[in-house]
Amino acid sequence: MLSRKGIIPEEYVLTRLAEDPAEPRYRARQRRARFVSKKGNCNVAHKNIREQGRFLQDVFTTLVDLKWPHTLLIFTMSFLCSWLLFAMAWWLIAFAHGDLAPSKGTAEPCVTSIHSFSSAFLFSIEVQVTIGFGGRMVTEECPLAILILIVQNIVGLMINAIMLGCIFMKTAQAHRRAETLIFSKHAVIALRHGRLCFMLRVGDLRKSMIISATIHMQVVRKTTSPEGEVVPLHQVDIPMENGVGGNSIFLVAPLIIYHVIDANSPLYDLAPSDLHHHQDLEIIVILEGVVETTGITTQARTSYLADEILWGQRFVPIVAEEDGRYSVDYSKFGNTIKVPTPLCTARQLDEDRSLLEALTLASARGPLRKRSVPMAKAKPKFSISPDSLS
Repeated sequence: MLSRKGIIPEEYVLTRLAEDPAEPRYRARQRRARFVSKKGNCNVAHKNIREQGRFLQDVFTTLVDLKWPHTLLIFTMSFLCSWLLFAMAWWLIAFAHGDLAPSKGTAEPCVTSIHSFSSAFLFSIEVQVTIGFGGRMVTEECPLAILILIVQNIVGLMINAIMLGCIFMKTAQAHRRAETLIFSKHAVIALRHGRLCFMLRVGDLRKSMIISATIHMQVVRKTTSPEGEVVPLHQVDIPMENGVGGNSIFLVAPLIIYHVIDANSPLYDLAPSDLHHHQDLEIIVILEGVVETTGITTQARTSYLADEILWGQRFVPIVAEEDGRYSVDYSKFGNTIKVPTPLCTARQLDEDRSLLEALTLASARGPLRKRSVPMAKAKPKFSISPDSLS
C-alpha cells in the first residue's frame, strides 16, 4: 500500500517491515522531480497568472479542460438559468397584459393557461426543449410574446450546441486513446550493429491502428551557458530510429525504437556510473498519430530518469508465429536480459575500437567453454523474429 503511493520505494518495503524499531532509520535519497510523468502528464504548476481573462476568450476550450464535476455543474446551471430567465419574461408579459387577473373576462391572453410564475416556468421549459403538452400556447394577441418565443428557441439551440459539444469532446478526448499506447517501464542501452544504442519498446493494445504514427525524443537536463545563465529545463531533440528508418512507424505490433549514440547525441559522454549519479538527466519520448476510428490526433508521452535506464541489457522477443499468424505475449513486454556491453562511454568506444573487439572475443569464447564440442562441429544458429527487426 505504501509502495504504490510512492511513500516508500518498493525495494525497501520488506526491509522497513522487518527492521528493529530501536535501530536508526535512514531516509532514502529524494528523487528528482519529473518534467513528464510516466503516464505522460506534464509536471508543471502555473502560478501568478495575472491575465485570467485570456481563458474566457476561448470559452469552449476552457469548458472542455474543466474537471467533470465542474462541467456537469455548468451544464445543469446553463439550462436552469435560461429556463428561469425566460420564465420571468413570460410572467412579465402575462402580468403586463393582465392575464394573471382573475376577473379579466373573455379577452384572449398572450399565452394560454399562465396563471402564476410556476406555470410560466413550465411553459419556458416546454418552449426551450420543444415539449408540447397541449395546455399552454402562444396566441396572436401579443407580438412581443412571439418575439420572445423566437429568441428563446435560438438561445436554447445555442446552449444545446455548446454544452452537448463540450460533453462529446470530453468523452472523446485524444488522451483517452493514448491510454492503450504503452511504453516499457525501463529503457536500455546496449550494442546494436556495433554501436551503443538507447532503446525502448512501444506497443498498442487496441486492434484499431494509429495512422501516420511518429515518435520523437528529447533530453531534458539542467545546464549552464558559458555566460553563466542557468537553464533549468534545457531541451535537446535527438533522432529516433526504427527498423524501417525515419520517425514514422507501423505500430501493428510492439516495436523496439532505438537511438544510435554517436558524436551528435547528447548521450555521447554518458557512462554506466552516470546512471546512478546523474540526477539531472530525463529523456522524454513522444508518440503522436491519428486515431483510425475517429480521425482525432492523439499523443502519448512518457519519460525515463537516469535510474530507469538499464545498461547492458536488451529486450526479450515477444512476437512469435503461431498457427499461421503472429502472436504477441504482453506479459514479457518489459522483460530484459543481460548482454555483453562495454562499460564505457560511446566516445571512448569510438576512440578505442579494441574495446569492442575484446568484448566480441570474450562473448564468442564464453559459449565454447560451456560446451564440450570442438569448434569445427559447433554450428551457430541465428533466429530472427519480427520484434528483433524493429
